[in-house]
Amino acid sequence: MGGVVSFRDLLSISLSPPIPNSQSPEVALLFPCSVPFPLFLPCPSAPAPDPPWDIALCAAGTVMACENALVLAVLCCTPSLRAPTFMLIGSLALADLLSGVGLVANFVVRCVMDPVSDAVALCLAGLLLSAFSASACSLLAITVDRYLSLYSALTYQAERTLPFTCGLLAALWLTCLGIGALPAMGWHCLDTPDNCSVLSPLTKDQAAGLSVSYLFLFSFILHLYLQICRVAFRHAQQIAVQRHIVNNAGSPMPSAFCLVSSTRKGVSTLSLVLATFAFCWVPLAVYAMVADPTYPQVYTYFLALPAACHSAINPVVYGFRNPEIQRSLSVAYTTYLRSLFSRPRGSTSNV
Repeated sequence: MGGVVSFRDLLSISLSPPIPNSQSPEVALLFPCSVPFPLFLPCPSAPAPDPPWDIALCAAGTVMACENALVLAVLCCTPSLRAPTFMLIGSLALADLLSGVGLVANFVVRCVMDPVSDAVALCLAGLLLSAFSASACSLLAITVDRYLSLYSALTYQAERTLPFTCGLLAALWLTCLGIGALPAMGWHCLDTPDNCSVLSPLTKDQAAGLSVSYLFLFSFILHLYLQICRVAFRHAQQIAVQRHIVNNAGSPMPSAFCLVSSTRKGVSTLSLVLATFAFCWVPLAVYAMVADPTYPQVYTYFLALPAACHSAINPVVYGFRNPEIQRSLSVAYTTYLRSLFSRPRGSTSNV
């Protein structure tokens, strides 16, 4: 009867196992998530996903993995980079590296397996959920570390020891691994496909809870950075007053001007960090709370790509801009070039 589907047909289809790439459009609208799909990516329905978006996500994952692998290599191979601050940067790099590996693995699995089995989908979802959660928590840890370093500069430097930082990171990663294990422990919608969210295999309530958590985390980071700016400006004013008193006979204005200029530069950097985080994550978090799986997949792809690219921006902001890491990279590059051009030429044999 044309495109009309009866209740009996729907009941027989719902009781039978899904057949890949054979769903009618009417059934696809009723069961949009009958095929499992990893977290943070669009839930497949009757239309096949747009290959350019899949390739873009895979390319983003490759860039993420390469950049963060370079940061980890520098941190591991440089003995001087063992301070607690660099441990936090290493945790962020490891989380973003796993995020990139998860995106590449998702692309490869989808190309090899058709359809993707439930176990593989849950494993990929757990990997991505753990990696992105660890990345967000590492960003929060770095923000708290910067705030305490500025707010309690005299006492925090003595209390922030390497064993304390390692214990904190161990607790952070155990928590994130526990969050990533939730899909395999039953927190998924594979048994009830009509309850899936755009972040399959999470249900709508679970996706909403995850989005609220990310928004709360962003709000807390924003609050800490505002406090950092307030404390930085207050310290700059106090130092300027002290220099004016000490150098009363001289001309203190250039020093004060340079100090205020440096503070404003730091505030601009913090503003860039916050704007990047908000642009990459907030739209996807809000969309996951209000969206329905029947919406066009291109919306989810369009919002998931910036969220994934945020893990490619982190090593630039927190790693490559650090003077110590820049110095280590320069030394490694110079050493490599010196060894490359100083190799002895092959001796020619006498005839």
